[in-house]
Amino acid sequence: MAISKAKPSLSNAHHSEPLLPELYPQTAKESTNRYIRRNWLLWATTFPFLNGLVVWLVMSSFRDTGIGEGCNRSWGAARALKKLDKPMIILISSDGFRWGYNHKAPTPNIDRLRLNGTEAETGMIPVYPSLTFPNHYSIVTGLYPAWHGVIGNHFSDPDPNSTDRFNMHNHNPKWWLGEPIWETVVKSGMSAAVYFWPGSEVVKGSWTCPRLFCPKYNGSVPFEERVDTVLSYVDLPSELRPSLIALYFQEPDEEGHIYGPDAPQITDQVVRVDQMIGRLMDGLGERGILDDVTIIMVGDHGMVGYCQDKMIYLEDLHPWIDIPDEWIDTYYPVLSIRPPPEVDVQSVLKNITDGLASGKVENADFVKMYLKEDLPARLHFSASDRIQPIIGMVAEGYKLVAKRTNESMCGGAHGYDNAYLSMRTIFFGHGPQFERGRKVPSFEIVQLYNVMTSILGISGAPNNGTPSFVESVLLPKP
Repeated sequence: MAISKAKPSLSNAHHSEPLLPELYPQTAKESTNRYIRRNWLLWATTFPFLNGLVVWLVMSSFRDTGIGEGCNRSWGAARALKKLDKPMIILISSDGFRWGYNHKAPTPNIDRLRLNGTEAETGMIPVYPSLTFPNHYSIVTGLYPAWHGVIGNHFSDPDPNSTDRFNMHNHNPKWWLGEPIWETVVKSGMSAAVYFWPGSEVVKGSWTCPRLFCPKYNGSVPFEERVDTVLSYVDLPSELRPSLIALYFQEPDEEGHIYGPDAPQITDQVVRVDQMIGRLMDGLGERGILDDVTIIMVGDHGMVGYCQDKMIYLEDLHPWIDIPDEWIDTYYPVLSIRPPPEVDVQSVLKNITDGLASGKVENADFVKMYLKEDLPARLHFSASDRIQPIIGMVAEGYKLVAKRTNESMCGGAHGYDNAYLSMRTIFFGHGPQFERGRKVPSFEIVQLYNVMTSILGISGAPNNGTPSFVESVLLPKP
């Protein structure tokens, strides 16, 4: 099954428009500019000392935070390995770990990781849609969903003659395109181990999902057992030891969906994940290799709360259009509609937008409808036949469902526009090529693949990452 008849160029795919619109109207800018022009002479002649002090403070802030690292800021060179004979990466995902969660409670072990390494100061930006499977696969392939094929957690085959559907238990390689990092590692003559990760059980290319290094997903396996298994991989002889180890925790995402991001249950899960980071770091320290191993801790998306007052009901559109359930792949946060081939897509979209504009649909202002080719270019979400022809972007914290029910509708969700800060996740990098105490600006998840191949010194597959990004976040090798 083809993804797209006209494949987009990978070299240009990372270019995008700004994530967020301007916050202030032009009139406010003009007023500010007039004020500055009238008063600059007063400041320059009357307060020279204050001017100098302000400049000094700003420049000092730039130096301390790493802003302006492009201005010839030198961070030195990577630290040499002391005990290991080759680089090793442990890639950790904490599903649904929203940016800022680590400040909900004391997290001494995550603090050890980030304060002695490099962090994305305002979080890492997920791909759209900000869902688990698209983002985990983007982390390990460096591709946007339109390129790697996993455009959602659930979707249908665009072939009208097929009844196939993708779901989170589907390991058929036809759905999983691109080359994940574990396949790249094995293809390069090294070993890789993946203790749970979306896509790891897919056998394709050089990756066979070996039983020792690729257990089948089982969410009931205690987190402690997962960490101890990773440490057992580290204890293998050099010729067998994996150069890449990926480790997955399903929390705090699961609790986040039930209780929302601000519940005490989330804090409990953040503390639990922090303890696992401590268990891993202590184990590496006892082996004398903590400073040799590269630890990359990430999430895949954030989380936002919703409740009954933020519901949108498709049944309100009945006077304008009846949308059969079989046309709909997902309802929220992405309303994805695939009418059958004989139905005119433009007419379906017009009827929906007419209904939403009528003033008779509850919360209609909080869903915006598009033909997929008209979606904002920054989303990189159109160049695949798998993406449904009609897409509705539901606003942050809102939920779209078929009809009203008596069920409680409060909880947490993600999958929304990746421009929302609530959808951002974490990035902490610790190891020989990450400067200690460094903070870097936010970046998109697709950049991580090239970072990992660079650390391991191997050639990567074509991807959507920006080639120069690696130099902006990693120390050069000695």
